[in-house]
Amino acid sequence: MIITLDFKSETPIYMQLRNAVVVAIRRGDLKDGEKLPTIRQLAEELGINAMTVNKAYAILKNEGFISIDRRHGATVTRPEGGRAEYREKLEQELTLVISEASLKGVGRKEFLDTCADIFAALAAGQPSIAE
Repeated sequence: MIITLDFKSETPIYMQLRNAVVVAIRRGDLKDGEKLPTIRQLAEELGINAMTVNKAYAILKNEGFISIDRRHGATVTRPEGGRAEYREKLEQELTLVISEASLKGVGRKEFLDTCADIFAALAAGQPSIAE
């Protein structure tokens, strides 16, 4: 699993890690049932504090993207249910993203085209539309 962190970003490292795992699951880089590195292994690999990895794993577990077992470590799981709750979160986050895009001069068509491009790239297993 290749994870790139931006230490200059305003997004906290634990959230960057969480986001990278979610995108890797969606792209198919991480499969259902696949074992993730231990907290210590991933912290060493990324050069970050183990508590940062622990926080990211805890969020992923709470969201249903991974399961954690003391004997077997963390494994990828597909979240079940929760669609109604997620829809509320999606609407809140999209409201913010659309507001920011609009304030920066991105129109509706450009925004929707970008969304379609990202969906297509993810379906094709590409990390982003820029690659």
